[in-house]
Amino acid sequence: MANSRQFFNHRLHSLLGLFPVGAFLLIHLTVNYQATKGAEAFDKAAATMESIPFLLFAEFLFIYLPLLFHAIYGLYYAFQSKNNVKNYGYFRNHMFMWQRITGVFTLIFVAWHVWETRIQIALGNVELNYDMMANILSNPVMVVFYVLGVLAAVFHLSNGIWSFLVHWGITIGPRSQRVATYFTMIVFVLVSFVGLRAVAAFIQ
Repeated sequence: MANSRQFFNHRLHSLLGLFPVGAFLLIHLTVNYQATKGAEAFDKAAATMESIPFLLFAEFLFIYLPLLFHAIYGLYYAFQSKNNVKNYGYFRNHMFMWQRITGVFTLIFVAWHVWETRIQIALGNVELNYDMMANILSNPVMVVFYVLGVLAAVFHLSNGIWSFLVHWGITIGPRSQRVATYFTMIVFVLVSFVGLRAVAAFIQ
């Protein structure tokens, strides 16, 4: 019974990391990328997202609750698991280690990002527009923090795709897992480019 529950939780953790949490990350970075076209383009994209009906309910149901489960179980799994060279080899164990490191850092980054954006907006301290992010990134320390946060989140998602494919029995053999590795590396490079270009667009 305990093994069955752990198997279910592990699969659910992997699934929620992709859908909806990972999907939201891609949408969020795409919206932020509009800042590369100017402040007006970003403000328009952000306003479109804010106009979604029942937005707060949707955020809790499809973002915060799945993210909370993914984070709590992920932390438990990260500190309970050990590298397994016999089953996964040297490279995969390093990727597993970085998955744990980036997971913890991403959680810290997301918590801070939500605090200084969504919560401050809800408190009426700032408005959701280009200037909000430009003010945050006027601090060089925050620029470094956001660059590292974006890279950590994108790596965690990209490598998480590989784990999802394995744990859901989609890539079983060594060849399919190797192809998946190349695919997730490409995903990391492309999505990191979008994320970093977005960060750069807010730096004045």
